Amino acid sequence: MKFVDEAEIRVEAGDGGNGAVGFRREKYVPLGGPDGGDGGDGGCVYLIAAENVNTLADFRFHTVFRAERGQNGMVRNCTGHKGDDYHVAVPLGTKVSDAETGELIGDLTRAGDTLLVAKGGFHGLGNTRFKSSINRAPQKASKGTPGEHRMLHLELTLIADVGLLGMPNAGKSSLIRSVSSATPKVADYPFTTLYPNLGVVRIDDLRSFVIADIPGIIEGASEGAGLGLQFLKHLMRTRLLLHVIDIEPYESGDDPVLAAQKIIYELERWDQALAAKPRWLVLNKIDRVLEAELDGRCQAIVDELGWNGPVFKIAAINGTGVQALMYAIMDFLEQQRNGSGQG
Repeated sequence: MKFVDEAEIRVEAGDGGNGAVGFRREKYVPLGGPDGGDGGDGGCVYLIAAENVNTLADFRFHTVFRAERGQNGMVRNCTGHKGDDYHVAVPLGTKVSDAETGELIGDLTRAGDTLLVAKGGFHGLGNTRFKSSINRAPQKASKGTPGEHRMLHLELTLIADVGLLGMPNAGKSSLIRSVSSATPKVADYPFTTLYPNLGVVRIDDLRSFVIADIPGIIEGASEGAGLGLQFLKHLMRTRLLLHVIDIEPYESGDDPVLAAQKIIYELERWDQALAAKPRWLVLNKIDRVLEAELDGRCQAIVDELGWNGPVFKIAAINGTGVQALMYAIMDFLEQQRNGSGQG
């Protein structure tokens, strides 16, 4: 299914049911008095975060969601039933805002999170409610109030512990394929990944984390070039960024250091908080470099970048060094959860 991360929908809560005007009409009961019942409240519309929904794609075809109207009141003081609520399932990580005002309404980040987005109308009152000592036979009942109608803008931001960051063809898709059951397309040309992919990395029966493969970022991404602007936001919820660098392009005259610097620049342009997230350097495709040259080449990249954080050397295509990287990530995430995280 095509990945869709934005959608607009219309939600319409149910109107409240009208109150009834009625009087008791029974044999041997003269002057029975009013017995018109209240209407029922209109149904509300809720959004609920569901783990089995992964994209907003369905909202391209189903865009209007209506809750049920409250039933009108009836005689014999019978109250109309409340309109049924409407629950709309959305993916975890969905931000909800008013499409007309831009006001943020809510952010659904955990399974089962529920957000009221359109409140049902209030029920009308039957004429029994208007009986008084000076008006024993009221002919008056009130109408139910209209339910809320509004346009909503939905925006999906993937929820992952770790985000893969790098230029197109750096080997991010190969890495996520090698450590999880995710199956992103892998090919030897730029922009193989057109939509984000999530994979679960399982260290053992009780330890796992979620990793996100984001489409490659190019120079100018923060200003809308390529695919980067559309998907940079998906890195915002991650706790750790892996900056994947292809060390092989030296052979073709490309400079891995310059490529890495462009990524860092785009991060800073997009959001300083994102640029400040913990980030590790992952030097990929070490299988394509002669062993005698490997350490020197890797050290040259680290030195030119002025890098003083964690560095890992891997070959995602055959798994070299990948297991050690995954265990280090798990340890880091557990330390963060325990309140002693490190950058």
